[in-house]
Amino acid sequence: MADPRLQLVAQRIRSFPDFPTPGVLFRDISPLLKDPNSFRAAISLLASHLKKTHGGKIDYIAGLDSRGFLFGPSLAQELGLGCVLIRKRGKLPGPTVSVSYTLEYGKADLEIQRDALEPGQKVVVVDDLLATGGTMHAACELLGQLRAEVLECLSVVELMSLKGREKLGGVPFFSLLQYE
Repeated sequence: MADPRLQLVAQRIRSFPDFPTPGVLFRDISPLLKDPNSFRAAISLLASHLKKTHGGKIDYIAGLDSRGFLFGPSLAQELGLGCVLIRKRGKLPGPTVSVSYTLEYGKADLEIQRDALEPGQKVVVVDDLLATGGTMHAACELLGQLRAEVLECLSVVELMSLKGREKLGGVPFFSLLQYE
């Protein structure tokens, strides 16, 4: 971890054992959000990755409900792009498109406004953390319904032991920090 910006981000992720249930080690991004220098470093690192990987070929950033909303708009602004929202069912006005997916503890639905994207537009999906990959995979399916092209998915934190990136199939994935 040679980049001092990445060190700054890593220092602002704290761990809480046995939350929300016994045996879970929760990775908390609250200190990262509280510290403007760390948050700026995270956005800068994500933006640098996307510029290097995709150049000017991205049309929109898609932020996932809810913590992806914290990173999506700032990342989009850093890149000079707009941000579209992918929300839980019932939170968006107007006509929407939805997808259902399975969670460890049940079922959930994601929605996007039907006119959020045009067919063929290139999108990068962002969230704070990738765990099992279910939500991010569902977001990719949802964007596929609008015939958008998902260039990549990314997060600040990745929990490697849960193998979420495998659920994304052929969609490239990038994370700043990886934990077992």
